[in-house]
Amino acid sequence: MKHNARTNALVGAGVAACAVAGTLLNEPQSRWYRALRKPDWQPAPAVFPIAWTALYAAVGLSSASVINRLNKAGWDQDAAAFARALGVNLALNTGWNALFFRVRNLPVATVGAAALAVSSADLARRAATDGGWQVWGLRAYAGWCVCATALTGRIAQLNPRT
Repeated sequence: MKHNARTNALVGAGVAACAVAGTLLNEPQSRWYRALRKPDWQPAPAVFPIAWTALYAAVGLSSASVINRLNKAGWDQDAAAFARALGVNLALNTGWNALFFRVRNLPVATVGAAALAVSSADLARRAATDGGWQVWGLRAYAGWCVCATALTGRIAQLNPRT
């Protein structure tokens, strides 16, 4: 992934595919989801699409920039490792939506959310070694994923028969 335009297109396509898949898998208006007990501290429903749109944009811009900077510095193996870690992260991101809204297995969805949070923190860690601005968008994403893990776990506790 030597060329900026190619890297930008590949990262953008991957993040966009994850966002579309997550949207298609997500069912916040379903009778099942509306019937779940949720903690008082859960954000309002309108917050989720706004937050995720901003986070997907941050992940895409930050990740493409990190990969481009690593390639430009001649650290091709680090760039390839970051790209692989991003691919795993996007798969985990999509997987959480499937586990929560389609499989409806809240304990397993909590484990999936935790794996996503760890993967997101790893992306932020990798970006931090690059020394650029990119780390801030990825840190915000990791922080949101940690909160999503706590929220998923709390919903699982409040709904043990689901």
